[in-house]
Amino acid sequence: MTTLSMELPDSVFSALRKAPDEFLQEMRVAAAIKWYEVGEISQSKAAEIAGISRSELLEAFARYQVDFMQYTPALLARELDHAD
Repeated sequence: MTTLSMELPDSVFSALRKAPDEFLQEMRVAAAIKWYEVGEISQSKAAEIAGISRSELLEAFARYQVDFMQYTPALLARELDHAD
C-alpha cells in the first residue's frame, strides 16, 4: 500500500465541519465519485479508492446526486443492438 501526504490549511476542515480524518475520508469518496461520474473508473474501483463497500458507494452517489448508471450514447446503442 502506498501512503500519500498532503498539506492543507487548517481552515479547510472547518469549511465542511469535519475533523481531519473525516475530511480525508470525504475527500476520498468525493474524488472516487467524480472519477466514476466522468467515466475514468468503474464502480468497484471507486469503492476501492473511497475505502468503502459497493453498497456504501451507492449511498454516496445518492448523497452527491450522481447517477449510479453511467452510460455513454455509444455504450447504450451497443447494448440496445444486442438486446433480444
